Amino acid sequence: MPDSPRKRQKVAGALPMVETRKKYAQLMRQGISNAEACRTLNINRRTGMRWRHGRTVTNGHGHATTYAPISLKAPPVISPRYLSEGERIQIADGLQVGKSLRQIAAEIGRSPSTVSREVIRNRSPRLKRYAPRVAQVLADAARKRPRPGKIAGNPQLRDAISKHLLEQWSPRQISHQLRIDYPGQPEMHVVHESIYQALYSSHASGLSRGMSRHLRTGRRGRLSHRHTTKRRSRFSGPLLGERPAEVDSRLVPGHWEGDLVCGTFNRSAIATLVERTSGMLLLVHLSGKRDAATVRERVGQAMSALPAHLRKSLTWDQGSEMAEYLQFKKETTIPVYFCDPHSPWQRGSNENTNGLVRQYFPKGTNLNLHSPERLAEVAAKINARPRESRNWEPAQVHFDRLKKQPPI
Repeated sequence: MPDSPRKRQKVAGALPMVETRKKYAQLMRQGISNAEACRTLNINRRTGMRWRHGRTVTNGHGHATTYAPISLKAPPVISPRYLSEGERIQIADGLQVGKSLRQIAAEIGRSPSTVSREVIRNRSPRLKRYAPRVAQVLADAARKRPRPGKIAGNPQLRDAISKHLLEQWSPRQISHQLRIDYPGQPEMHVVHESIYQALYSSHASGLSRGMSRHLRTGRRGRLSHRHTTKRRSRFSGPLLGERPAEVDSRLVPGHWEGDLVCGTFNRSAIATLVERTSGMLLLVHLSGKRDAATVRERVGQAMSALPAHLRKSLTWDQGSEMAEYLQFKKETTIPVYFCDPHSPWQRGSNENTNGLVRQYFPKGTNLNLHSPERLAEVAAKINARPRESRNWEPAQVHFDRLKKQPPI
């Protein structure tokens, strides 16, 4: 009798490396290379590449199975008020052995109504029963609930914001003005941060990303704070320590801050003068020059046209364009004081206003192409903006009132 055929022993394949794959994913999120991660975990580099980029396996019957690539983003942290995947596994195990919903709820420390809603909502439509893995996928999809923002869902609000952006208003100014223009209409009120987010995530806001060019910086995205590039000090005169103490309080009008806004390759410039109390801006045309004699003459002419009680001092940056400050003082009777080296924040009003001026004259432009009339037009627009630092009063209104006040 022939020997009966021996049963072939089934050789078990390698166990799924679930834990190893998790550790590999953690290393990837830390920025470690594939080769280094594979050496650390003692796996083949090709295995690591398949895990990282995903793969599709086709069996002999033509059925394809796709393995998703590892996400380099860390999984989101879910609030403990939501059911976790482990709790869903406990619910499924309890239902499998015939426990009641109340018993299951007591074991996992949840309300019976929470367990009841979970079983009803996230029951597998294909299996016709509660499966924890399927329930987790359904819960994750339902938790997103994407909805349009306030600006995207209100065309009237969007048009109002766009109108002010075209006038070069800042989001904070727009937010304040909306409450004035639409009193009693909360649907037309947004904080300035909502406007920024709408500009920088236009796919969900309805605002064109191109509208960001009307912001002061003109950037298409937000940048982290950086240290200001320090310029080498080439000239110094009387510093702020010699300036009258009344200037710091901003209560006494007539004290000005000045600087140059330069064009392409520093071959053209505009002088900017800002009054510290009102924020009033004067733009001085320099006729294509930026030497000390031209700056002294043109700035002196602009300030000499002011009432005597509104031209008490001038604070300037450390720059050679004001090298003739002694002659300037002799001609105008206005003393000039200079900031400390590498301290532009000591002329904060002027630095801030220069940012507003750059909205109209971006860096890299030839400023010689703009006439004195164009400069006056830009200054009038900036002076007509509401200022939060002045209780939302435009600089022009504040300055006109100061001109009528008797000298202090």
